[in-house]
Amino acid sequence: MSNANNGKVRWLLMIHQLPAKPAYGRVKVGRKLQALGAIAVKNAVHALPVNAATVPAFRTLAAEIVESGGEAFVCESRFTDGLTDAEVRQLFDASRDADYDELIAEAQALLKATELSATDVRRIRRRREEISKIDFFGARGRQGADVALADLDRRLMRHEDVSRRDAAPRLKRSQLKKRTWVTRRDVHIDRIASAWLIQRFIDPAGIIKFVDSKTYKPVTGELRFDMANAEYTHEGDRCTFETLLRHAGLESNPALRAIGEIVHDLDIEDGRYERPETAGLAAMISGVCAAAKSDDQRIKLCSASLDQFYAHFKKA
Repeated sequence: MSNANNGKVRWLLMIHQLPAKPAYGRVKVGRKLQALGAIAVKNAVHALPVNAATVPAFRTLAAEIVESGGEAFVCESRFTDGLTDAEVRQLFDASRDADYDELIAEAQALLKATELSATDVRRIRRRREEISKIDFFGARGRQGADVALADLDRRLMRHEDVSRRDAAPRLKRSQLKKRTWVTRRDVHIDRIASAWLIQRFIDPAGIIKFVDSKTYKPVTGELRFDMANAEYTHEGDRCTFETLLRHAGLESNPALRAIGEIVHDLDIEDGRYERPETAGLAAMISGVCAAAKSDDQRIKLCSASLDQFYAHFKKA
């Protein structure tokens, strides 16, 4: 991806000096350099190969550093002494190989886990794409990452086939009353919103039960949601909340559909709907989950806000 001239690689250098305060400024700049794929060739000197994306990226970051009270400038350079082009390439490859190794380790952990969801696989795939964008010279670890992703895809297909075979027949809405609804512990966006939907619109007299998915043994009559072999979980590109809307006959409710679109984007992370309210709901749920450790408390606190979101969309 880098350019060459007379056999020499064209390199872009950013030389900077950060202000002492605020301290988090150094962390922020460090993270941005890492996201760009830059490598340090000397203290406060970072390099990227010259291409159409790296030049404006470095310039933008340099401007941010200057605006924060620091100093920064960007120049195009060639290494003539001390470091060769091959050695600098090796630094880039080593950094990307470390990224790929981390991704492969996470993928292997998922392969050994009891449960594997499409969301897990999408997250790994997105990370693979992020790394590949800054893998300027084709590090060796890329092949191993692709193999790990292929293994995850095969495992997910087998898991979904088993889930479809084991799932209980769909029930009529009248049969979804006074039931025990089971889901995984440590609830977050999709399970929180789904629990609110069940208690508010599907089965107000029902009981929500939180279990350890590794030790849970199904009980006759219980209905599971957003977990392995659940009666109600992700279907195709739908999150669990959307699945419940569909099977409970609530898709015609525009306010619930609007909430479902927000939950979809936060859970699936595909940016399909991009509703302006999404960031607000994400911040609220993130705050509640940070403050409340109990699943019951999380759902109780979030339910009050979801009631307000529902009233807003109903009025609109």
